[in-house]
Amino acid sequence: MPAAAASTIGIANLPNQRHRIVSRKGANFTIMVLGESGLGKTTYVNTLFTTLLRDYKRPEHRFQKQLERTVQIDVVRAEIEEKGFNVRLTVIDTPGFGDYVNNQDCWVPVVEFLDEQHQNYMSHEQRAQRDEKDDLRVHVCLYFIQPTGHTLKPLDIEVMKQLGSRVNLIPIIAKADTLTPGDLAVFKDRIRDCISTHNIAVYSPPVQSDDEENTRRNQSIFSAMPFSVISSESDVTSPTTGEKVRGRQYLWGVAEVENEAHCDFKKLRNLLIRTHMHDLIASTEEHHYENFRMDKLGAEGRTDDDPAQRARRGLESKMKEEEEALRKRFTEQVRMEENRFRQWEQRLIAERDRLNRDLETQHKTVKTLEEELDELTVSRRK
Repeated sequence: MPAAAASTIGIANLPNQRHRIVSRKGANFTIMVLGESGLGKTTYVNTLFTTLLRDYKRPEHRFQKQLERTVQIDVVRAEIEEKGFNVRLTVIDTPGFGDYVNNQDCWVPVVEFLDEQHQNYMSHEQRAQRDEKDDLRVHVCLYFIQPTGHTLKPLDIEVMKQLGSRVNLIPIIAKADTLTPGDLAVFKDRIRDCISTHNIAVYSPPVQSDDEENTRRNQSIFSAMPFSVISSESDVTSPTTGEKVRGRQYLWGVAEVENEAHCDFKKLRNLLIRTHMHDLIASTEEHHYENFRMDKLGAEGRTDDDPAQRARRGLESKMKEEEEALRKRFTEQVRMEENRFRQWEQRLIAERDRLNRDLETQHKTVKTLEEELDELTVSRRK
């Protein structure tokens, strides 16, 4: 059949059929927000989807992993509709993460949760009947970084290395309105250098596309990583347009959420929702889940005798050994710092006790001198 005739049989209508199927089914999208308390994680999600998750804030599931401290994993669901298309949003929150002086292995519950969801999905796929599938695989993890202006902390480095191989990881600088534009640019460069130095895997899909406009848009989005965000659930008056906008009011002016001169909120929203949501879902299925599945089957001896797979397993084994060595070094550094802190605390306590004893002695001396002075005064009067 000539090529020209193929255009008349209806093949070109397949994208429309796919669109109708997707519109009818909707989409499941799972986001994990990770970071220390007080960085505005829930506020960011509320701002992103223009809904208040606190209205849904009775966690459907709560997982607790007991280490030296308790890290909770809360699963909150919401249904969001736009122009007849439904997104079943799942937000994974981690109260208690990184909130202690000793945060050794605080990432373990998070890593175990990610692996458990892949394991649950894999187990479900092996059943004879696979209806009612509750898929909690995380499509993207937003890692919130404190706006210190310095660089990544050792805890950030270790956690991001652990997560990058398991989930689509996107680093976020929280509360960007606490830094000047110059300090923010320097902070971003330092974080990029740290990510490159430590070989941290962050989400980086292909930027090039057949459409030049899409390529430019993708380049603009990913050049801003790590994304700086400002979050707010309330409206303020914009000083430039006089309109009500999402933002924060300060004595020095207004920080607008969707103003690209103030932060990267719009770029990150476009990435998560408008341009790369499907890629996040697909890469979770095709890359992260498949890697987990291959590792599990390989551990059971159910692998194809493929040299490329053997080489990959050898590389992954080497990487795991390096990660374990880094974790041990990090743990040892934390232990050394804790010992140094305790010694310093003991010295302070000893110095405080010595000063208290000296003060008590001086007080007794002054008291004795006052009594002698009173006796002299009385004797002179006589």
